[in-house]
Amino acid sequence: MSEKSLKRPRKIAFYGLFGQQNWGNECTLQAIIHNVRIRFPDAELKCFCTGPADTSQRHNIPAYPISNRYAKGYIVEPTKPRHLMIRLIRKVFIGMPMELVSWLTACKSLRGFDMLLVPGTGLLTDFSSSPFGLPYRLFKWALIAKLCRCMLLFVSVGAGPIYHPLTKWLLRAALSLAEYRSYRDNYSKSFVESIGFKTDNDRLYPDLAFSLPRELFPECKHRHSRRTIVGVGVKDYYGVLGLPQRGGQVKYRAFINNLSALVSWLLENGYSVRLLIGDPLYDNKVKQDLMDSLPKTLRLHGNQQIINEPILSVDELVSQIAATDMVISARFHNILLAIMMEKPVISLSYHPKFASLMDGVGLGRYCHDIDDLNIDDLTSDIVDLQRRFETLEPAMSLTVERYRHALDEQYARIVNWDLEEVSRAAAAVRDADRDFLQAEYHERGQHNA
Repeated sequence: MSEKSLKRPRKIAFYGLFGQQNWGNECTLQAIIHNVRIRFPDAELKCFCTGPADTSQRHNIPAYPISNRYAKGYIVEPTKPRHLMIRLIRKVFIGMPMELVSWLTACKSLRGFDMLLVPGTGLLTDFSSSPFGLPYRLFKWALIAKLCRCMLLFVSVGAGPIYHPLTKWLLRAALSLAEYRSYRDNYSKSFVESIGFKTDNDRLYPDLAFSLPRELFPECKHRHSRRTIVGVGVKDYYGVLGLPQRGGQVKYRAFINNLSALVSWLLENGYSVRLLIGDPLYDNKVKQDLMDSLPKTLRLHGNQQIINEPILSVDELVSQIAATDMVISARFHNILLAIMMEKPVISLSYHPKFASLMDGVGLGRYCHDIDDLNIDDLTSDIVDLQRRFETLEPAMSLTVERYRHALDEQYARIVNWDLEEVSRAAAAVRDADRDFLQAEYHERGQHNA
C-alpha cells in the first residue's frame, strides 16, 4: 500500500437491504458500522440500500438507493402484475434507459472508495425476488465495484434457498468478483458450494449481530417477578416460497392458528405474553391477526396478560426482549438477540439457519419446524427448558463470548488488509475458478460426445 493511501482516511461503503425497518438487517448494519468506526474513526462511510432516507437518519451516514426503484424508499412488490404488453413497453422505453442511468450513477457514487462491504442480510437467495430483482442488483454492484477498483467483501453472509438457474449464475458471478468472502454458518457455505462455487479460500464467522456494542444490552439478564413473561415473536410466514401471491395463505392461517394455541396455553397456565416483531411493515398485521384469533375470554384480560407495544428500532426490540424471561420466535434475530442476553429460547424454524444458530449455543433440541408444529411438544419444551436452563446457560455465555472474539478477528482481518495483497489473492482465486470451470466444460463436452 502506498504511503499516500495510508495517510488519507479510508472510504468504506456498505450494500444491503437496509432502511426498510427489518430489525434483523438493521442490527447487522448497526453492528458493522459500530465496529468499523471503532477501528477507523475518521473513515468516510456510505451506504447503498433499499431505504436510503431511513438508513441515513437511523445510522447517521449518507445513503443512496441501490437502484432507481428505491429512490423514494422501500416499496412492497405489487401482488397483481400489469398486463404483459404494458410491462414490455415500460421496460423498453422507460426501464432500460433508467437502468443505464442507474449504472452510471452507481459508478460515480462508488468511485474512489476502498471497500464495498456486503454484510449479511440474506442476499444470496431468490426467496422473495425474481433473478432480475435482488440477485441481478447484487451482481451489478459487484461488477461496478470491480470497474471502480473497489475491494468487494462479503462478510458473514447467509445463503439459500435458490429456485431459478439464472439466480445461481448471477450469484456465482458476484461471489467470484469478491476479494473476501465469509459465511455465517456451515449450511450457507455448503449451500454456496452446491450451486457450483468453490469456497476453499472462504471463511466461517458468526452472524454480525453478535458484534453489536455491549452497551446496547441491559446489564440485568434475569427478571424477578411473580409472572413469567414469554416473548412470542411473530412473522408473516407464508411457506418456503415466501410470498402470499404464490399460494401461501393456507400456511399463513395454519401458523396463526398454532400461535393462537401457543398463546392460549401460556395464558391459561399463568404466563404473561409479550408480542415481539422483527419487521413492522409485515409483522404488525400478523400481531393483529393473532389477537383476533384468540378466544374472547382471553382477549378480555389482554391488558394484563398480553403486552403488545410498538417496536420502532433495534434498541426498542432489545429493550422488549430484555423484559422477558423466555423467547419463542419465528424471527431469526429475535432468537439471536435473546441468546446474546442469555435468555432461554425456542425457535420456530423455516430455514436451516435456525438449526445452525441453536446448535451452536447448545439448544438444538429446542428448534421446532414451523411447518410441523405440535403444540404438545412445544409446551413440553417450554417447561423442560425452564427446568434445565440453569445448567445450559454457562455454555451459552461462553459461546456468545467466543463469537464476539471471532468477529473481532474478522474485523481486524478485513480492515487491515493490504490492498495489493488482497488483489493478488483475489486474482489467484479467480484463476482457480476459471480453470475449474474450463475443466468442467471440457468434461461435459466429452460426456456429451
